[in-house]
Amino acid sequence: MTQKQQRYNANKLHKRLRRQVGTAIADYNMIEEGDRVMVCLSGGKDSYALLDILMNLQAHAPVKFELVAVNLDQKQPGFPEQVLPEYLTNIGLPFRIVEQDTYSVVKRVIEEGKTTCSLCSRLRRGVLYRVAGELGATKIALGHHRDDILETLFLNMFYGGKLKAMPPKLVSDDGQHIVIRPLAYCKEKDLAAYAAIADFPIIPCNLCGAQKNLQRQAVKEMMQQWDKQFPGRLETMFRSLQNIKPSHLADTLHYDFYNLKTQSEPVVDGDTAFDEEIFEPTIEELAIPATKISTIN
Repeated sequence: MTQKQQRYNANKLHKRLRRQVGTAIADYNMIEEGDRVMVCLSGGKDSYALLDILMNLQAHAPVKFELVAVNLDQKQPGFPEQVLPEYLTNIGLPFRIVEQDTYSVVKRVIEEGKTTCSLCSRLRRGVLYRVAGELGATKIALGHHRDDILETLFLNMFYGGKLKAMPPKLVSDDGQHIVIRPLAYCKEKDLAAYAAIADFPIIPCNLCGAQKNLQRQAVKEMMQQWDKQFPGRLETMFRSLQNIKPSHLADTLHYDFYNLKTQSEPVVDGDTAFDEEIFEPTIEELAIPATKISTIN
């Protein structure tokens, strides 16, 4: 591939991600006039890409908003504490590095060999909420992308018995903070390519020495296989999260099945139980041999 082609592809990728982030922000009203957005920067590819894209949008957006980057130094052995301050200083963005030894807490509480991610995440969340209050941040931006959202959906279905994912926007449990996920429409592989082109100084996420979340890893591998074998399937699954029919599920708390009665007027979300569902193939699936399409449903 020539340098000209590489530049063209890089520019195309940048425009696509910027458009997807802008669309997600608009769809969920994530950022408003005068907001101060605290971007949680871990040093991984996703949070670097989030910050970079938000800075780009900030320069061209019709609404004015501030950005401040925050990193939590959890005192993991070998953490390169100079990397993020140097990077953020070089790009001229206000930032705060918060030092809190949650690593020792996790190692003391969690049995050796067990996954530490859950407790670590809760401790980190509490610290970041506190810092958001201190900084006067009106929004907290996290780097979760489309694949994270779908993985969480399947984890909750397979292991938690819940139909639940990561929402693009939510209010914290204490009601004090708005959390946003501007990368909700972005593919992980696009973000990985973007980070490689930008040459971000990536900090590895395994410094704590914890085992991988094996359940999440299994779901990730399942989705990656689907993406290779059936292009377009992940996009369709994500759209299902935006097209929910409570009357055709089974949750009595979200739909009043108990008091259903006949009525004289047509029902908007009525019964299709006797009709065979027709699933139109996506554009990507139309290019797949018929023998493979027959196994999709």
